[in-house]
Amino acid sequence: MGEEQNVLEIKELKSYFYTEKGVAKAVDGVNITIPKGKIIGLVGESGCGKSMTARSIMGLLKYPGKIAGGSILFEGKDLAKLPERELRKICGNDISMIFQEPMTSLNPVLKVGRQVQETLLVHDRTIGKEEAKKRVIDMFEKVGIPEAGKRYDSYPHELSGGLRQRVMIAMAMICKPHLLIADEPTTALDVTIEAQILRLMKQLRDETGTSVLIITHNLGVVAEICDYVYVMYAGRIVEQAPTCELFDHTAHPYTKGLMASIPRIGNNPERLHTIPGVVPNLLHLPEGCTFCTRCECAVEACRKEKPVLKKVGEEHWSACAIQ
Repeated sequence: MGEEQNVLEIKELKSYFYTEKGVAKAVDGVNITIPKGKIIGLVGESGCGKSMTARSIMGLLKYPGKIAGGSILFEGKDLAKLPERELRKICGNDISMIFQEPMTSLNPVLKVGRQVQETLLVHDRTIGKEEAKKRVIDMFEKVGIPEAGKRYDSYPHELSGGLRQRVMIAMAMICKPHLLIADEPTTALDVTIEAQILRLMKQLRDETGTSVLIITHNLGVVAEICDYVYVMYAGRIVEQAPTCELFDHTAHPYTKGLMASIPRIGNNPERLHTIPGVVPNLLHLPEGCTFCTRCECAVEACRKEKPVLKKVGEEHWSACAIQ
């Protein structure tokens, strides 16, 4: 992806879950590059491995899952091989993550300002509580929380969904991370609040130079904010391209299905398109292309050979045997 300086490089990452019924390949040979100051999208349906990729970066895979191969290079260090203590110094400080649902991420019995303050104090031992509180209120103002001083003393249940998400963004940004990972940051929000949150994330990127990885199933989010997009299906990247190129010259049948599923507004709205079938069981993947059982274009070769990414345009790759 160009000649930019990269903040994160994921190379041939494999994150597997070893169960009594077999090995589930949640992330299977994934390569992702995140340049400095860019917003990268990772798109796909639920169960495609997007969140597992993020959890692999953050060292949050739970048993029986583990990184089985590949590397996660962050500013020259392989996060996949770092001792737990060193990894924790980076994750939460240089790399921050916003999870899907703020109400499950925030402590319900602790004031939100205190929670963000604790995050800062844990990662910066040089400042006192009063200075930390001032920085938190300043960050609340920066992320658009009205009456920031008053909201500092609010409990999570006293805030709207949009304000709770802004608190989560403030918590993620308070340590000035080099990389922000946002896992479905607008899922539970209405479209107006969603637009505000996306504008806020873009504004913070512009002001701080922080790189962003947005994980989403929503191509509208991708179109609004991302510079470059990776499309993931059944643990593998099936297409990747600059955002405009992806929308203008969609190549992979799965991506085309996602595009067709976007609701259209107009005088003659069509019936909402859906992709037939479901994401395959990761314990029993097809021998060839993992999308062949749902693909209307599949031929015999698709059922026997696993396709690899091939260049189909400027910075545009697709993994499809029939192209």
